[in-house]
Amino acid sequence: MTDSAPALRSFGRLKGRPIKPRQAALMQTLLPRLRPPAGAFRPLDLAPAAHEAWLEIGFGGGEHMAEQAARHPDVLLLGAEPFQNGVASALRHVDERGLGNVRIHDGDARDLLARLPDASLARVFILFPDPWPKARHNKRRLVQPETVAELARVLKPGGLLRFATDWGDYADEALGRFLASPHFDWPAECAGDWRAPPADHVATRYEEKRLGDVPPVFLDFVRIAEPV
Repeated sequence: MTDSAPALRSFGRLKGRPIKPRQAALMQTLLPRLRPPAGAFRPLDLAPAAHEAWLEIGFGGGEHMAEQAARHPDVLLLGAEPFQNGVASALRHVDERGLGNVRIHDGDARDLLARLPDASLARVFILFPDPWPKARHNKRRLVQPETVAELARVLKPGGLLRFATDWGDYADEALGRFLASPHFDWPAECAGDWRAPPADHVATRYEEKRLGDVPPVFLDFVRIAEPV
């Protein structure tokens, strides 16, 4: 036996239809330049001009990540996505828009989280993650108690976390898990706070397909400062 941690297992497809030639070329040329270091690293070391770092977990085709990066050139956008077609699509957005403040981890977000220092992120987005709707597959969902603990570790006090889904039971489950943590507050006051898209939200093609069983639910949490 060794002391090394077991390899993380990512569920779901890692690749779909053939990747278009231009995007395949970007996977070979641009992606290596955008990958974060293999070991522990401080996000702001990757973009010295940035004043804070945000993370999007499961960025899909990259539309939201790219638009947020374009709107906030002084912020470093980290993205994690194991689905290779999504990575290829995101690279196209980065290339076409000339975004220098995006870094991409083409793998499991939990591996990336483990390499980040405490309190190193100002925002985290988890938008429409795989719902694994069958009860026997619920344990594959991203939002598990151990993931919530890791997110609390890497978010700085006052940091924001947005979780969105169009599956009712996942919204309920995620809300319960974040509120079970002593590190997160949910400041919502009325139904409009979770039913209406936030003012800074960027809709994606996946969201617009309405594949879930409820209208989109947006849960915005705040990382609570540790008691003195």
